[in-house]
Amino acid sequence: MRFAGIDVASQIHVLAILDETGRVLLKPTSFSEDTTGYARLFDLLGAAADLLIAMEASGHYSKNLFATLTAKGFAVAVLNPLRTRRFAQEDLTRAKTDAVDALAIARFAAQKRPAPTPPPDPLTDTLRELVRFRDRLIKDFTSRLRQLHRLVDLGFPEFTRHVRTMDSRLATAVLHEYPTAQAFDRRCFVRLAGISHGRGHRVGKPLARQLIDTAATSVGRHHGPAYAAQVRYICEDLETLRHKIHELASQIDQALRDHKVGSLLTTIDGIGPPTAARLIATLGDPAHFRSAAALASYVGVVPGTNESGLRRPGRAPLTPIGHAHLRTALWMPTLAAIRKNPWLRAYYDRLRARGKPAKVAVTATLRKLLTVIYSVAKRQKPFVSPPFSPADPAPPQVQSWP
Repeated sequence: MRFAGIDVASQIHVLAILDETGRVLLKPTSFSEDTTGYARLFDLLGAAADLLIAMEASGHYSKNLFATLTAKGFAVAVLNPLRTRRFAQEDLTRAKTDAVDALAIARFAAQKRPAPTPPPDPLTDTLRELVRFRDRLIKDFTSRLRQLHRLVDLGFPEFTRHVRTMDSRLATAVLHEYPTAQAFDRRCFVRLAGISHGRGHRVGKPLARQLIDTAATSVGRHHGPAYAAQVRYICEDLETLRHKIHELASQIDQALRDHKVGSLLTTIDGIGPPTAARLIATLGDPAHFRSAAALASYVGVVPGTNESGLRRPGRAPLTPIGHAHLRTALWMPTLAAIRKNPWLRAYYDRLRARGKPAKVAVTATLRKLLTVIYSVAKRQKPFVSPPFSPADPAPPQVQSWP
């Protein structure tokens, strides 16, 4: 059995191969991220039958390499960089170069024998790309919105007394035409009242009159064209981003309907299409985890117990190792599941009755929800809430739910 370690980079990768005893069969050798480099790689690797290849998850840099190797029949394990870094620290490795890293990854594969990573199916990859792109657009939208808040606070600070939600179509429609207090005057009354902000809604005469009267005495009337130009550009950007985000949401919904596991996850109370799509984008198929407990550990909703000698803390915080972004994204769906699902609500209420703080009870309920997610993905059947009587002192446990 041979074990290969590949240190992935943007343009030049490094390969090293060891045998079962740790003897170096191939010294660290570089190859490029192109057709010529891949041909050199396959010559160096030889047969795929007795070879396990390990590489770190390096964002998009490793995607083409992983797809090409798996298509050729090689067993490839994609590793968490934290594991390989801790492994190198265990050996007291002092130097860090591409060659050293490739050998360390190969030694890790020889000693730990990680399981090969299954390649994602096309639908899962599509959902992952769409969800991540939508997240980036939402981040851009939020950034533009912060800039708009600053400009309005300077050019027309009283605007938010009449239009309270700056991210609304009403706000951007009005500000695009009248970006500062200086732009409002009595002559614009009819035009301002007739501005449309989607689906037949218009500003209307009462709001138009309030805005014009307030702008006449605004403390920001001295701000001129430079501020107006910025507001107009940002409003255009916000409208474009809003439209693109809506389009992406429709594409995500369509891709989710075609994804068997993803569509099944939406049968769970509190898990809507956006959350189900995010779960598939982040986890792939949840059934690939060895157990529901492993899934909970990956998300990071397990206690990070820290005891030593006579030190016995009364409570253990959550482990610092986990997928913080997914954990944050699942918080509101868990609250929705507690409201909609009487079984989870009873579990949450029982924890609260035992004196658990609200956040601790919600976190424990999130772990139960992850167990349900794992079960639905594993059995590939829609979720059915376990029956129980509200008068029962203890609702059924998730672990026993079929």
